[in-house]
Amino acid sequence: MGRILRRGAVGAVLLSSALVLPGSALHPDWGLTPPGWPSFAYNSLHWARPNVAAQPLSAIHWQAMVEESGTTFGHYGSPLVTARNNVVFPVHRDTGGFRIEGRSVADGTLLWSLNSSYDPPSSGWMPVCQPVLTPVNGVAVPESGGRVLIRQSADTASSIVRTVVFYGAANYAANPAAYDNNVRINTPITCDSRGYLYFGYHVTGPTPINLESGIARIGPTGGVYLPMSAAAGDPSVTRAPHNCAPALGPDGRTLYIGARDGGGGGYLLCLDRYTFALLHRVRLKDPNTGGDADLTDFSTASPMIAPDGQVFYGVLDAGLNNNDRGWLLHFTADLSQPLAPGAFGWDNTPSVFPATSCALYTGPSPYLLMCKYNNYAGIGSGDGVNKIAVLDPGATQADPVTGVTIMKEVITHAGVTPDPPAGPNAVREWCINTCAIDWIGHAAMANSEDGKLYKWDFDTNTLPEVITLTGGVGEAYTPTLIARDGTVFAINDKMLFAVGK
Repeated sequence: MGRILRRGAVGAVLLSSALVLPGSALHPDWGLTPPGWPSFAYNSLHWARPNVAAQPLSAIHWQAMVEESGTTFGHYGSPLVTARNNVVFPVHRDTGGFRIEGRSVADGTLLWSLNSSYDPPSSGWMPVCQPVLTPVNGVAVPESGGRVLIRQSADTASSIVRTVVFYGAANYAANPAAYDNNVRINTPITCDSRGYLYFGYHVTGPTPINLESGIARIGPTGGVYLPMSAAAGDPSVTRAPHNCAPALGPDGRTLYIGARDGGGGGYLLCLDRYTFALLHRVRLKDPNTGGDADLTDFSTASPMIAPDGQVFYGVLDAGLNNNDRGWLLHFTADLSQPLAPGAFGWDNTPSVFPATSCALYTGPSPYLLMCKYNNYAGIGSGDGVNKIAVLDPGATQADPVTGVTIMKEVITHAGVTPDPPAGPNAVREWCINTCAIDWIGHAAMANSEDGKLYKWDFDTNTLPEVITLTGGVGEAYTPTLIARDGTVFAINDKMLFAVGK
Protein backbone atom coordinates (compact mmCIF):
# COMPACT_ATOMS: atom_id res chain seq x y z
CA MET A 1 0.00 0.00 0.00
CA GLY A 2 1.47 3.35 -0.98
CA ARG A 3 4.54 1.91 -2.71
CA ILE A 4 3.44 2.74 -6.22
CA LEU A 5 3.60 6.09 -7.94
CA ARG A 6 0.15 7.61 -7.62
CA ARG A 7 -1.45 10.17 -9.88
CA GLY A 8 -3.86 12.92 -8.96
CA ALA A 9 -6.28 14.15 -11.60
CA VAL A 10 -5.35 17.82 -11.57
CA GLY A 11 -6.83 18.09 -15.03
CA ALA A 12 -7.23 21.08 -17.31
CA VAL A 13 -6.61 23.59 -14.54
CA LEU A 14 -2.90 23.53 -15.38
CA LEU A 15 -3.39 23.96 -19.11
CA SER A 16 -3.11 27.74 -18.86
CA SER A 17 -0.42 30.38 -19.13
CA ALA A 18 0.27 29.92 -15.43
CA LEU A 19 2.62 27.07 -16.32
CA VAL A 20 4.78 26.28 -19.32
CA LEU A 21 3.84 23.24 -21.35
CA PRO A 22 6.47 20.65 -22.32
CA GLY A 23 8.72 21.90 -25.08
CA SER A 24 7.51 25.50 -24.87
CA ALA A 25 9.71 27.07 -22.21
CA LEU A 26 10.15 30.79 -22.81
CA HIS A 27 13.54 30.77 -21.11
CA PRO A 28 15.65 27.72 -22.07
CA ASP A 29 18.20 28.72 -19.44
CA TRP A 30 15.57 29.09 -16.71
CA GLY A 31 17.10 26.34 -14.60
CA LEU A 32 20.55 28.00 -14.51
CA THR A 33 20.26 31.76 -15.10
CA PRO A 34 16.62 32.82 -14.97
CA PRO A 35 15.67 36.50 -15.11
CA GLY A 36 14.91 38.01 -11.73
CA TRP A 37 15.06 35.82 -8.62
CA PRO A 38 12.27 33.25 -9.09
CA SER A 39 13.04 30.67 -6.39
CA PHE A 40 14.52 29.97 -3.00
CA ALA A 41 18.28 30.63 -3.43
CA TYR A 42 17.67 32.08 -6.91
CA ASN A 43 17.44 29.06 -9.23
CA SER A 44 16.42 25.41 -9.08
CA LEU A 45 20.05 24.44 -8.29
CA HIS A 46 20.18 27.01 -5.43
CA TRP A 47 23.22 29.00 -6.56
CA ALA A 48 22.10 32.37 -5.05
CA ARG A 49 24.06 34.06 -7.85
CA PRO A 50 22.08 36.14 -10.37
CA ASN A 51 23.58 37.79 -13.44
CA VAL A 52 23.29 41.35 -12.12
CA ALA A 53 25.51 43.61 -10.05
CA ALA A 54 24.28 44.92 -6.71
CA GLN A 55 23.64 48.60 -6.14
CA PRO A 56 25.71 50.34 -3.45
CA LEU A 57 24.30 49.88 0.05
CA SER A 58 23.63 53.60 0.48
CA ALA A 59 19.97 53.98 1.42
CA ILE A 60 16.85 52.09 2.46
CA HIS A 61 14.40 52.64 -0.40
CA TRP A 62 11.43 51.15 1.44
CA GLN A 63 10.49 48.46 3.94
CA ALA A 64 7.55 46.16 4.57
CA MET A 65 6.51 43.76 7.31
CA VAL A 66 6.84 40.01 6.77
CA GLU A 67 5.58 38.93 10.21
CA GLU A 68 2.42 40.38 11.75
CA SER A 69 2.29 38.08 14.78
CA GLY A 70 4.57 38.08 17.82
CA THR A 71 6.70 35.24 16.44
CA THR A 72 10.43 36.06 16.43
CA PHE A 73 12.10 32.71 15.86
CA GLY A 74 10.39 31.84 12.62
CA HIS A 75 11.83 31.29 9.19
CA TYR A 76 10.51 33.61 6.50
CA GLY A 77 10.15 32.57 2.89
CA SER A 78 12.63 34.16 0.50
CA PRO A 79 11.26 37.09 -1.50
CA LEU A 80 11.15 36.54 -5.25
CA VAL A 81 11.81 38.98 -8.10
CA THR A 82 9.93 38.82 -11.39
CA ALA A 83 11.30 39.35 -14.89
CA ARG A 84 9.65 42.79 -14.81
CA ASN A 85 11.45 43.64 -11.57
CA ASN A 86 8.62 43.39 -9.08
CA VAL A 87 9.11 41.64 -5.76
CA VAL A 88 6.82 38.89 -4.41
CA PHE A 89 6.99 37.76 -0.78
CA PRO A 90 4.91 36.02 1.91
CA VAL A 91 3.62 37.80 5.01
CA HIS A 92 2.63 35.74 8.06
CA ARG A 93 -0.74 37.15 9.13
CA ASP A 94 -1.64 37.69 12.77
CA THR A 95 -5.04 36.15 12.01
CA GLY A 96 -3.45 32.96 10.66
CA GLY A 97 -2.32 31.90 7.24
CA PHE A 98 -0.28 34.04 4.88
CA ARG A 99 -0.71 36.96 2.54
CA ILE A 100 1.42 36.98 -0.60
CA GLU A 101 2.23 40.51 -1.74
CA GLY A 102 3.46 41.75 -5.09
CA ARG A 103 5.22 45.13 -4.88
CA SER A 104 7.27 47.39 -7.08
CA VAL A 105 10.99 46.93 -6.43
CA ALA A 106 11.53 50.63 -7.12
CA ASP A 107 9.29 52.15 -4.45
CA GLY A 108 7.39 49.36 -2.70
CA THR A 109 4.01 50.22 -4.21
CA LEU A 110 1.58 47.39 -3.52
CA LEU A 111 0.49 45.89 -6.85
CA TRP A 112 -1.55 42.95 -5.58
CA SER A 113 -2.07 40.61 -2.66
CA LEU A 114 -3.31 37.06 -2.34
CA ASN A 115 -4.42 35.35 0.85
CA SER A 116 -3.49 31.75 1.52
CA SER A 117 -4.82 29.59 4.34
CA TYR A 118 -1.53 27.67 4.37
CA ASP A 119 -0.57 26.56 7.87
CA PRO A 120 3.06 25.39 8.23
CA PRO A 121 3.81 22.08 9.94
CA SER A 122 4.46 22.20 13.66
CA SER A 123 8.13 22.85 14.48
CA GLY A 124 10.27 24.65 17.04
CA TRP A 125 10.95 27.47 14.58
CA MET A 126 8.07 28.27 12.24
CA PRO A 127 8.76 26.66 8.84
CA VAL A 128 8.67 28.73 5.69
CA CYS A 129 5.84 29.50 3.33
CA GLN A 130 7.85 29.57 0.10
CA PRO A 131 6.21 30.44 -3.22
CA VAL A 132 7.97 30.11 -6.58
CA LEU A 133 7.71 31.92 -9.91
CA THR A 134 7.10 30.02 -13.14
CA PRO A 135 8.87 30.57 -16.48
CA VAL A 136 5.90 32.60 -17.78
CA ASN A 137 5.85 34.79 -14.68
CA GLY A 138 3.05 33.13 -12.81
CA VAL A 139 3.40 32.49 -9.09
CA ALA A 140 2.71 29.22 -7.27
CA VAL A 141 1.82 29.49 -3.57
CA PRO A 142 1.36 26.80 -0.88
CA GLU A 143 -2.26 26.44 0.24
CA SER A 144 -3.98 24.39 2.94
CA GLY A 145 -4.56 20.69 2.42
CA GLY A 146 -1.40 20.25 0.34
CA ARG A 147 -2.92 22.35 -2.43
CA VAL A 148 -1.19 25.01 -4.54
CA LEU A 149 -2.59 28.36 -5.64
CA ILE A 150 -1.53 29.40 -9.15
CA ARG A 151 -1.74 33.14 -9.81
CA GLN A 152 -1.47 33.60 -13.55
CA SER A 153 0.48 36.87 -13.28
CA ALA A 154 3.05 37.88 -10.67
CA ASP A 155 3.01 41.48 -11.97
CA THR A 156 -0.54 42.67 -12.62
CA ALA A 157 -3.17 43.92 -10.20
CA SER A 158 -5.80 41.56 -11.53
CA SER A 159 -5.17 37.97 -12.43
CA ILE A 160 -6.83 34.59 -12.66
CA VAL A 161 -6.08 32.44 -9.59
CA ARG A 162 -6.61 28.69 -9.73
CA THR A 163 -6.17 25.94 -7.17
CA VAL A 164 -4.42 22.68 -8.02
CA VAL A 165 -4.25 19.51 -5.96
CA PHE A 166 -1.49 16.96 -6.48
CA TYR A 167 -3.66 14.07 -5.29
CA GLY A 168 -6.74 15.22 -7.24
CA ALA A 169 -9.30 17.99 -6.79
CA ALA A 170 -12.12 15.46 -6.54
CA ASN A 171 -10.43 13.70 -3.64
CA TYR A 172 -10.00 17.00 -1.81
CA ALA A 173 -13.60 18.05 -2.46
CA ALA A 174 -14.92 14.81 -0.97
CA ASN A 175 -13.58 15.71 2.50
CA PRO A 176 -11.79 19.10 2.66
CA ALA A 177 -11.48 19.08 6.46
CA ALA A 178 -9.56 15.80 6.51
CA TYR A 179 -6.98 17.14 4.05
CA ASP A 180 -6.78 20.64 5.54
CA ASN A 181 -6.14 19.20 8.99
CA ASN A 182 -3.69 16.49 8.00
CA VAL A 183 -1.81 17.37 4.79
CA ARG A 184 0.73 20.18 4.53
CA ILE A 185 3.36 21.12 2.00
CA ASN A 186 6.51 21.12 4.14
CA THR A 187 9.23 22.31 1.76
CA PRO A 188 9.65 25.27 -0.58
CA ILE A 189 8.17 24.72 -4.03
CA THR A 190 10.76 24.33 -6.80
CA CYS A 191 9.93 24.95 -10.47
CA ASP A 192 11.77 23.66 -13.54
CA SER A 193 12.19 25.22 -16.99
CA ARG A 194 8.99 23.59 -18.24
CA GLY A 195 6.85 24.78 -15.36
CA TYR A 196 6.67 21.54 -13.36
CA LEU A 197 6.36 22.13 -9.61
CA TYR A 198 8.14 19.93 -7.03
CA PHE A 199 7.72 19.82 -3.25
CA GLY A 200 7.62 17.61 -0.19
CA TYR A 201 4.43 17.14 1.81
CA HIS A 202 3.78 16.00 5.37
CA VAL A 203 0.76 13.90 6.41
CA THR A 204 -0.06 13.94 10.14
CA GLY A 205 -3.37 12.07 10.25
CA PRO A 206 -5.83 9.92 8.27
CA THR A 207 -7.16 10.88 4.86
CA PRO A 208 -9.78 9.10 2.75
CA ILE A 209 -7.15 7.94 0.24
CA ASN A 210 -4.58 7.00 2.89
CA LEU A 211 -1.94 9.53 1.88
CA GLU A 212 1.54 9.09 3.34
CA SER A 213 4.15 11.84 3.62
CA GLY A 214 6.17 12.07 0.44
CA ILE A 215 7.32 13.92 -2.64
CA ALA A 216 4.98 15.42 -5.25
CA ARG A 217 5.11 16.95 -8.70
CA ILE A 218 2.44 18.98 -10.47
CA GLY A 219 2.66 19.31 -14.25
CA PRO A 220 0.46 20.00 -17.27
CA THR A 221 -0.99 16.48 -17.27
CA GLY A 222 -1.70 16.28 -13.55
CA GLY A 223 -0.06 15.48 -10.27
CA VAL A 224 2.08 12.53 -9.25
CA TYR A 225 3.26 11.66 -5.78
CA LEU A 226 5.13 8.97 -3.91
CA PRO A 227 5.57 8.20 -0.20
CA MET A 228 9.01 9.24 0.95
CA SER A 229 9.64 5.77 2.35
CA ALA A 230 9.15 4.35 -1.13
CA ALA A 231 11.25 7.07 -2.75
CA ALA A 232 14.10 6.31 -0.34
CA GLY A 233 13.71 2.54 -0.49
CA ASP A 234 13.63 2.42 3.31
CA PRO A 235 10.43 1.93 5.37
CA SER A 236 11.97 3.78 8.32
CA VAL A 237 11.97 7.04 6.33
CA THR A 238 9.01 9.24 7.16
CA ARG A 239 9.26 12.47 5.12
CA ALA A 240 11.44 15.27 3.80
CA PRO A 241 12.90 17.56 6.47
CA HIS A 242 10.83 20.71 6.85
CA ASN A 243 12.14 23.58 4.66
CA CYS A 244 14.36 21.35 2.48
CA ALA A 245 13.83 22.77 -1.03
CA PRO A 246 14.13 20.14 -3.78
CA ALA A 247 17.09 20.86 -6.07
CA LEU A 248 17.19 19.96 -9.74
CA GLY A 249 20.37 18.73 -11.37
CA PRO A 250 21.80 20.44 -14.47
CA ASP A 251 21.29 17.25 -16.48
CA GLY A 252 17.57 17.95 -16.80
CA ARG A 253 16.60 14.64 -15.23
CA THR A 254 17.65 14.46 -11.58
CA LEU A 255 16.07 15.77 -8.37
CA TYR A 256 17.82 15.91 -4.99
CA ILE A 257 16.05 16.05 -1.64
CA GLY A 258 16.65 15.04 1.97
CA ALA A 259 14.75 12.11 3.46
CA ARG A 260 14.34 11.94 7.26
CA ASP A 261 13.56 8.95 9.49
CA GLY A 262 11.78 9.02 12.82
CA GLY A 263 15.02 9.47 14.75
CA GLY A 264 16.13 12.55 12.80
CA GLY A 265 18.75 10.81 10.66
CA GLY A 266 18.33 9.90 7.04
CA TYR A 267 19.49 10.18 3.46
CA LEU A 268 20.15 12.49 0.60
CA LEU A 269 18.24 11.13 -2.38
CA CYS A 270 18.79 11.53 -6.10
CA LEU A 271 15.54 10.75 -7.90
CA ASP A 272 14.37 10.77 -11.49
CA ARG A 273 12.45 14.03 -11.48
CA TYR A 274 9.64 12.65 -13.67
CA THR A 275 9.12 9.13 -12.32
CA PHE A 276 10.61 9.58 -8.82
CA ALA A 277 12.56 6.38 -9.36
CA LEU A 278 15.47 6.15 -6.93
CA LEU A 279 18.70 6.67 -8.85
CA HIS A 280 21.14 7.14 -5.97
CA ARG A 281 21.08 7.65 -2.23
CA VAL A 282 23.59 8.20 0.55
CA ARG A 283 23.19 7.86 4.29
CA LEU A 284 24.15 11.20 5.82
CA LYS A 285 26.90 10.81 8.40
CA ASP A 286 28.70 13.13 10.79
CA PRO A 287 32.29 13.32 9.45
CA ASN A 288 33.68 13.53 12.97
CA THR A 289 31.89 10.67 14.74
CA GLY A 290 30.63 8.53 11.88
CA GLY A 291 27.17 8.54 13.42
CA ASP A 292 24.01 9.71 11.71
CA ALA A 293 23.91 13.44 11.05
CA ASP A 294 20.81 15.28 12.24
CA LEU A 295 18.33 16.44 9.57
CA THR A 296 16.72 18.87 12.00
CA ASP A 297 13.44 20.61 11.25
CA PHE A 298 14.89 23.82 12.71
CA SER A 299 17.01 24.11 9.56
CA THR A 300 16.34 25.47 6.07
CA ALA A 301 19.40 23.74 4.58
CA SER A 302 18.70 22.53 1.04
CA PRO A 303 20.84 20.72 -1.52
CA MET A 304 22.94 22.96 -3.78
CA ILE A 305 24.05 21.49 -7.10
CA ALA A 306 27.28 23.08 -8.39
CA PRO A 307 27.93 23.75 -12.09
CA ASP A 308 29.92 20.51 -12.40
CA GLY A 309 27.14 18.48 -10.75
CA GLN A 310 28.78 18.09 -7.33
CA VAL A 311 26.26 18.18 -4.49
CA PHE A 312 26.44 20.10 -1.21
CA TYR A 313 23.97 19.66 1.67
CA GLY A 314 24.06 21.09 5.19
CA VAL A 315 23.27 18.97 8.25
CA LEU A 316 23.53 19.33 12.02
CA ASP A 317 26.31 17.47 13.80
CA ALA A 318 25.45 14.32 15.75
CA GLY A 319 25.33 15.12 19.45
CA LEU A 320 26.60 18.67 18.86
CA ASN A 321 30.20 17.43 18.71
CA ASN A 322 31.16 20.22 16.28
CA ASN A 323 30.09 23.18 18.44
CA ASP A 324 26.60 23.02 16.94
CA ARG A 325 28.03 24.18 13.60
CA GLY A 326 26.88 21.15 11.65
CA TRP A 327 28.63 20.11 8.44
CA LEU A 328 28.34 21.00 4.79
CA LEU A 329 28.40 17.50 3.33
CA HIS A 330 29.86 17.19 -0.17
CA PHE A 331 29.33 14.44 -2.75
CA THR A 332 29.84 13.52 -6.36
CA ALA A 333 26.74 13.88 -8.55
CA ASP A 334 25.82 10.21 -8.15
CA LEU A 335 26.30 10.46 -4.34
CA SER A 336 28.70 7.51 -4.48
CA GLN A 337 31.77 9.33 -3.23
CA PRO A 338 31.86 11.59 -0.17
CA LEU A 339 34.23 14.52 -0.64
CA ALA A 340 35.72 16.95 1.88
CA PRO A 341 32.93 18.64 3.88
CA GLY A 342 32.67 22.23 5.01
CA ALA A 343 33.11 22.95 8.71
CA PHE A 344 29.71 24.66 9.01
CA GLY A 345 26.46 23.44 7.51
CA TRP A 346 23.46 23.70 9.76
CA ASP A 347 20.66 26.01 8.53
CA ASN A 348 22.80 27.07 5.59
CA THR A 349 22.59 26.58 1.83
CA PRO A 350 25.94 27.53 0.29
CA SER A 351 26.23 30.05 -2.54
CA VAL A 352 28.46 29.35 -5.54
CA PHE A 353 30.37 31.76 -7.79
CA PRO A 354 33.21 31.73 -10.35
CA ALA A 355 36.67 31.57 -8.81
CA THR A 356 37.63 34.55 -10.98
CA SER A 357 35.39 36.68 -8.72
CA CYS A 358 37.91 36.38 -5.88
CA ALA A 359 41.27 38.02 -6.67
CA LEU A 360 42.75 36.53 -3.49
CA TYR A 361 42.27 33.00 -4.84
CA THR A 362 45.07 31.46 -6.92
CA GLY A 363 44.08 27.80 -7.04
CA PRO A 364 42.71 25.69 -9.91
CA SER A 365 39.06 25.27 -8.85
CA PRO A 366 36.64 26.83 -11.36
CA TYR A 367 34.17 27.83 -8.64
CA LEU A 368 34.15 28.67 -4.94
CA LEU A 369 31.52 28.52 -2.22
CA MET A 370 30.38 31.21 0.20
CA CYS A 371 29.05 29.97 3.55
CA LYS A 372 28.06 31.13 6.99
CA TYR A 373 30.83 30.10 9.42
CA ASN A 374 29.57 30.82 12.93
CA ASN A 375 31.32 29.30 15.98
CA TYR A 376 28.77 29.58 18.77
CA ALA A 377 29.98 30.75 22.16
CA GLY A 378 29.36 28.38 25.06
CA ILE A 379 28.81 25.28 22.92
CA GLY A 380 31.78 22.92 23.16
CA SER A 381 34.88 24.95 22.41
CA GLY A 382 32.94 27.66 20.58
CA ASP A 383 34.45 31.09 21.14
CA GLY A 384 31.74 33.26 19.59
CA VAL A 385 34.03 34.50 16.80
CA ASN A 386 31.32 34.15 14.19
CA LYS A 387 32.53 34.37 10.60
CA ILE A 388 31.56 34.08 6.96
CA ALA A 389 33.81 32.09 4.66
CA VAL A 390 34.77 31.47 1.05
CA LEU A 391 35.71 27.81 0.60
CA ASP A 392 37.60 25.91 -2.09
CA PRO A 393 35.74 22.63 -2.81
CA GLY A 394 38.82 21.22 -4.51
CA ALA A 395 41.35 21.69 -1.68
CA THR A 396 41.51 20.63 1.96
CA GLN A 397 42.84 21.55 5.40
CA ALA A 398 42.43 20.27 8.95
CA ASP A 399 39.49 21.66 10.90
CA PRO A 400 40.91 23.43 13.99
CA VAL A 401 37.90 22.40 16.07
CA THR A 402 37.68 18.67 15.32
CA GLY A 403 40.73 17.79 13.24
CA VAL A 404 38.49 16.52 10.43
CA THR A 405 39.75 17.12 6.89
CA ILE A 406 37.55 19.88 5.50
CA MET A 407 37.28 22.16 2.48
CA LYS A 408 40.03 24.76 2.53
CA GLU A 409 39.22 28.26 3.71
CA VAL A 410 40.15 30.80 1.03
CA ILE A 411 39.13 33.85 3.07
CA THR A 412 37.05 34.36 6.21
CA HIS A 413 35.71 37.46 7.88
CA ALA A 414 34.53 37.75 11.48
CA GLY A 415 31.48 39.74 12.46
CA VAL A 416 31.91 43.40 13.31
CA THR A 417 29.82 44.07 16.39
CA PRO A 418 31.22 42.83 19.74
CA ASP A 419 29.04 40.55 21.85
CA PRO A 420 30.76 40.77 25.27
CA PRO A 421 28.28 38.59 27.21
CA ALA A 422 29.23 35.70 24.92
CA GLY A 423 32.98 36.04 25.41
CA PRO A 424 35.91 38.47 25.20
CA ASN A 425 36.34 38.08 21.44
CA ALA A 426 32.74 37.19 20.58
CA VAL A 427 30.84 39.04 17.84
CA ARG A 428 27.21 39.01 16.77
CA GLU A 429 26.23 36.16 14.46
CA TRP A 430 25.95 36.37 10.73
CA CYS A 431 22.23 35.92 10.16
CA ILE A 432 21.89 34.29 6.74
CA ASN A 433 20.58 30.96 5.50
CA THR A 434 21.29 31.71 1.84
CA CYS A 435 23.47 34.64 0.80
CA ALA A 436 23.17 36.64 -2.43
CA ILE A 437 26.36 36.82 -4.49
CA ASP A 438 27.24 39.75 -6.73
CA TRP A 439 29.73 37.80 -8.83
CA ILE A 440 30.10 40.75 -11.21
CA GLY A 441 31.14 43.00 -8.34
CA HIS A 442 33.08 40.20 -6.59
CA ALA A 443 31.05 40.45 -3.38
CA ALA A 444 28.39 38.94 -1.12
CA MET A 445 25.45 40.64 0.60
CA ALA A 446 25.65 39.43 4.22
CA ASN A 447 23.02 40.11 6.87
CA SER A 448 24.01 40.19 10.57
CA GLU A 449 22.15 39.90 13.85
CA ASP A 450 23.60 43.31 14.72
CA GLY A 451 20.86 44.72 12.46
CA LYS A 452 23.19 45.69 9.63
CA LEU A 453 23.59 44.59 6.03
CA TYR A 454 27.18 44.33 4.78
CA LYS A 455 28.87 44.06 1.42
CA TRP A 456 31.76 41.60 1.70
CA ASP A 457 34.39 42.32 -0.97
CA PHE A 458 36.07 39.07 -2.07
CA ASP A 459 39.04 40.84 -3.67
CA THR A 460 40.12 42.70 -0.51
CA ASN A 461 38.43 40.64 2.23
CA THR A 462 36.92 43.85 3.61
CA LEU A 463 33.43 45.15 4.36
CA PRO A 464 33.50 48.41 2.37
CA GLU A 465 29.75 49.06 2.54
CA VAL A 466 27.32 48.76 5.44
CA ILE A 467 23.83 50.02 6.18
CA THR A 468 21.87 49.83 9.44
CA LEU A 469 18.47 48.20 9.07
CA THR A 470 17.39 47.86 12.73
CA GLY A 471 18.91 47.95 16.20
CA GLY A 472 19.60 44.21 15.90
CA VAL A 473 17.78 41.12 17.08
CA GLY A 474 18.35 37.44 17.69
CA GLU A 475 16.28 35.53 15.16
CA ALA A 476 16.16 32.53 12.85
CA TYR A 477 18.42 32.87 9.82
CA THR A 478 17.22 34.87 6.82
CA PRO A 479 17.98 35.18 3.08
CA THR A 480 19.44 38.03 1.04
CA LEU A 481 18.82 38.54 -2.68
CA ILE A 482 19.47 40.95 -5.56
CA ALA A 483 16.74 42.29 -7.86
CA ARG A 484 17.07 42.89 -11.60
CA ASP A 485 18.03 46.54 -11.10
CA GLY A 486 20.58 45.67 -8.40
CA THR A 487 18.36 46.51 -5.42
CA VAL A 488 19.42 44.34 -2.47
CA PHE A 489 16.78 42.77 -0.22
CA ALA A 490 17.38 41.63 3.36
CA ILE A 491 15.14 40.66 6.28
CA ASN A 492 15.78 41.78 9.85
CA ASP A 493 13.46 41.84 12.87
CA LYS A 494 10.34 40.85 10.89
CA MET A 495 10.87 43.51 8.22
CA LEU A 496 11.88 43.26 4.56
CA PHE A 497 14.23 46.06 3.49
CA ALA A 498 14.93 47.23 -0.08
CA VAL A 499 18.42 48.77 -0.17
CA GLY A 500 20.38 50.53 -2.92
CA LYS A 501 21.93 53.76 -4.11
